[in-house]
Amino acid sequence: MVLRHGGVAAARAAGVQPSENVVRIPWALRLRLQRGERGRRRGQGQGQTTAVRPGKLLLRSRRPELSQPRWQTVGRWEQPQLVSAGWKHRKARGDYFQLEAVQQAAPALLAPEPQEGQGPLFAEMGLQPALLTALQDLSIGRPTAVQRLAIPALRRGRSALCAAETGSGKTLAYLLPLLDRLLARPAAPEPAVEKPEGSGPRSASPRGLVVLPSRELVAQVGAVAAALCRPAGLLVRGLTGGGAAGGLRRQLRAPPPGAAVLLGTPGALRTALRRRFLVLGRLRWLVLDEADALIDDESFAVPLQEVLAHAPLAAGAPGPAGPGEERTQVVVVGATFPTGLSQMLARFVDVDCFVNLSTQSLHRLPSHVQQKFVCLKGQDKLPELLQLLKERSASSGAVLIFCNSASTVNWLGYILDDHKIKHLRLQGQMLAAARAGIFASFQKGDASVLICTDLASRGLDTSSVQLVVNYDFPNTLQDYLHRVGRVGRVGSKMPGVVVSFVTHRWDVDLVRKIETAARKKTGLPGMDASINEPLPKAG
Repeated sequence: MVLRHGGVAAARAAGVQPSENVVRIPWALRLRLQRGERGRRRGQGQGQTTAVRPGKLLLRSRRPELSQPRWQTVGRWEQPQLVSAGWKHRKARGDYFQLEAVQQAAPALLAPEPQEGQGPLFAEMGLQPALLTALQDLSIGRPTAVQRLAIPALRRGRSALCAAETGSGKTLAYLLPLLDRLLARPAAPEPAVEKPEGSGPRSASPRGLVVLPSRELVAQVGAVAAALCRPAGLLVRGLTGGGAAGGLRRQLRAPPPGAAVLLGTPGALRTALRRRFLVLGRLRWLVLDEADALIDDESFAVPLQEVLAHAPLAAGAPGPAGPGEERTQVVVVGATFPTGLSQMLARFVDVDCFVNLSTQSLHRLPSHVQQKFVCLKGQDKLPELLQLLKERSASSGAVLIFCNSASTVNWLGYILDDHKIKHLRLQGQMLAAARAGIFASFQKGDASVLICTDLASRGLDTSSVQLVVNYDFPNTLQDYLHRVGRVGRVGSKMPGVVVSFVTHRWDVDLVRKIETAARKKTGLPGMDASINEPLPKAG
């Protein structure tokens, strides 16, 4: 077979008989080959490899021929040449590539074309004046993309799956419309609850419930909810476990009584319900925040199902104010979702009534955050980390160092102690008393370095963080998205940088998927953003 550029005529000119099998190269491919040949000649003439000029790259490689400019897009069915293709070989140690920040602002702050009912200002969304006053006191002016999408739908009482990238403002996206519904409808008289003899004060009976996977998130979201509710006179209370049952009673019955909104962890809520410190008969809405952590972790999933069984959610059941009112509104929130979500919820609610609210940047790598991947031996990770920490100035912002186990967090903490690097540690095996206040101290700036497990990767406000180091590469793509979302958040002064150490063969498998998605400018594979298929769109 003979390949020629001009078909039969070119074949004859080249001395090849027309009867021979001549394949004509398409003009687009021919043009690409000619450009590549001119580039190679130019590079040979200058004695160097041809590379796109700095500052205009989407992906920067140690090997310039593998760098990819921003304007280049890899086709959907095309297999790109990957920097990480050979990283399972020992000779690849020391290789790296870097995803450049291609925009300054977070995608959540980029305003799309305004749609009906999704105006550019909170005041145009019909929110109660007390909530607008609270937003003004918090110096919050314009809604983010997920807030423009979710607030109108949730104000109409729709049960929904709210899916948006990390750091996009999901907390306000569900708190504002749900608090607005409580203010628009005065509280109904509390139903009579049979109390055991000598049980003391009446059980707490909130009208809104937010379920969260950690005490740190309960404290953080509770502070936001309290600030929003203060001008309206609504009371907010948090409920966390880790102690004796008497501690739960004191949390629920602390003055002043009559909290309208309750935030709690699944275990603490289950214990309070079993002990009848808490009843959910008046519940108007229920939020499952960070749903993947709540459902994937068995220690959360079992008590969560018991909490859902106590709420007035079942199809055909009367609503919180009687048969004439709609059932409790359910909102499931997160940046990623587990595959068993719909099956679990279907036991308690009608999932066909859910509306799907998701942003365009969902499951995509953050384009405003620089992300560097370094292939290292395990023994080289510690020197590399110490070098990173020592090169940073005191004004460079806070640092999060992620490890995959509590034992690695503790071991690495001892090493930093030896090097006189001030830090804090946070991991799930700590006693509740030890964990209390650690993240708050980090946010206040008592220490600029926090060594942690994935306990700190979900939901927590880390707007002061400018460097994330994946000392251990995350186990899943979902975990990577949550970790990288600790920088470049709404409210952050700088987009931030993420550095990942790639050591194991299974780490390389995930890195290849990330690099492929970055080169193709698509979302990460294997992510599901819906609760069931198909879902009705917001409207």
